[in-house]
Amino acid sequence: MQPDGQDAGPARTATIEAFADTIVPGAKRSPDDRAVAGADPTGGAVAAGALELLEQPGGGLAEALDSLYYTLNDHAVGYAATHGLTLDDDVPAFVALSFEHRTALVRELTAPEHPEKQMWVALALFSNMAFDSAAHISTTEALAAGHPGLLGIGYFRPDADGLSRFPQYSYGRALAPIHPQTTAAGDPT
Repeated sequence: MQPDGQDAGPARTATIEAFADTIVPGAKRSPDDRAVAGADPTGGAVAAGALELLEQPGGGLAEALDSLYYTLNDHAVGYAATHGLTLDDDVPAFVALSFEHRTALVRELTAPEHPEKQMWVALALFSNMAFDSAAHISTTEALAAGHPGLLGIGYFRPDADGLSRFPQYSYGRALAPIHPQTTAAGDPT
């Protein structure tokens, strides 16, 4: 049975995206976006592809997403009852919470003493990983698509020829001279 009569597909997507957005907040994709709260004007975990990363089988959470969806919404219903909140039945319970309440609930779920802490921390780590490393796509693809996390932490897009060059050395100085037999493409001979 689906919580609140919701179809698991779109409801699950909205719930997992709302969790990821709580970890790394971002801008709403449209005025009627309920999953992304809009707590930050830039792209957050959802825009960075958190759901795509979480759904990849190699990460180990893909098969658990349905269970996490149900459990997170159960926790949201309990949280709302405890705090005297009325939830909108048009969306999953966690999505219906305001950003502040989502944050408070996630703080409870990831607290050291919470019995389910490991699964919520894992979900949070993968949400953050999508943002700060684009682990689900190549760096070249991520930068070409304007990945908000990589650009936000200072990755430069490659030059028009596809090569990455930097206007200054990362350590503020050259660490070693370029070998005299290095090709124009940067390869040693």
